[in-house]
Amino acid sequence: MDRSYRQPGVVLTDHRFSVPLDHARPDGEHIELYAREAVATGKDPETLPWLLYLEGGPGFGARRFTGRQAWLERALTEYRVLLLDQRGTGRSTPANRQTLPLRGTPAQQAEYLAHFRADSIVRDAEAIRPGLTGGAPWTVLGQSFGGFCATHYLSTAPEGLAAALITGGLPSLTATADEVYEAAYPRMERKNFAHYARYPMDVERARRIAAHLVEHPAGLPGGHRLTAEAFQSLGILLGTSDGSHRLHYLLEDAFLPTPAGPALSDAFLEQVQGLLSFAAHPLYALLHEPIYAQDPAAPTAWAAERVRAGHPGFDAGKALAGDAPLLFTGETIHPWQFTCDPALAPLRETAELLAARTGWTPLYDPARLAANTVPVAAAVYHDDLYVDTAHSLETAARIRGLRTWVTDEFEHDGVRAGGPRVLDRLLALVRDDV
Repeated sequence: MDRSYRQPGVVLTDHRFSVPLDHARPDGEHIELYAREAVATGKDPETLPWLLYLEGGPGFGARRFTGRQAWLERALTEYRVLLLDQRGTGRSTPANRQTLPLRGTPAQQAEYLAHFRADSIVRDAEAIRPGLTGGAPWTVLGQSFGGFCATHYLSTAPEGLAAALITGGLPSLTATADEVYEAAYPRMERKNFAHYARYPMDVERARRIAAHLVEHPAGLPGGHRLTAEAFQSLGILLGTSDGSHRLHYLLEDAFLPTPAGPALSDAFLEQVQGLLSFAAHPLYALLHEPIYAQDPAAPTAWAAERVRAGHPGFDAGKALAGDAPLLFTGETIHPWQFTCDPALAPLRETAELLAARTGWTPLYDPARLAANTVPVAAAVYHDDLYVDTAHSLETAARIRGLRTWVTDEFEHDGVRAGGPRVLDRLLALVRDDV
């Protein structure tokens, strides 16, 4: 039974749905989806059109708002909002180191997870839409990977959409995983140099921490092993609005004196654990490269790791052997993460099988997108760390009628940092008000 409750300014209702694991086999195994409906206090939900929110990721449940935070404030002025926990995330049937062994062998786990890409997520949305909207199309708001899902929606089920709003999530229609990461490492390098230009004192701090970890890998709370490479992956912060500042404050308090000499502080290690652990979102690591896989004959084969070898500036050993700044990485997944992180270690063989998997199907239909009739607007962030700006603009030009807002006012998390203003701008674009 759906259950309603209140927070300041909003009425929330829990929804649960049963959907096929494999939509090509509707009579086969089913999994559960969870979604939270939000309606402004005092509004009659039956009079409001629906807006479906698809979170970024992959592997993250929909954001847990308190009241009318961020973009939700603007959405609730005219929509009945559905915050969907995509399959495997949040309160939907979970997929993690504790539950995946129920599927059987690593091969069976990998086969199961092959049904957790954008194509299945969109079919989930179409399966639940008629019962919620009475068959009417709804507006979709896709953040980051949610925008990848929205683009797939436009490719396969545009009849289900009244409009599509995409924030930091226009994918390349054709780029391979290798091409995605070939574009990513130069962006990451630019973000590093911008950080060090702002905080030049961090050059020596980062080198000192990495050199310490080369000699003394640290154990983090919960069993995570902090190596120099793992430390470098804190660069994931550099793609968010306040990430450079957060990284700076983290680095400045890393060491303290002890009887055995300088050591990394417990406070530093505790914060790093929270930033690096995949315990809350293991699908991000397991499916990060498969979301780019579209050639049935080609495995992703740890693309980020292979491409990194061609960018020696990211080699910590070489940087420390000379006087080069240590370059942080971000938005990449590597095999060593499945040994360092206890939330991922039991899934190492499953990850290897996904990396070797072939038979992936194309996610986007360029011909159908070229004939698109759904109103679409996309916020494209200048030099976005997580999604290549050039790829996004190329895709924007190939989707008929899509209108872009290209801005350097926000980083990748603009829909959160900019809140109502970002959503208001996109709604104006799809309505041709600007």
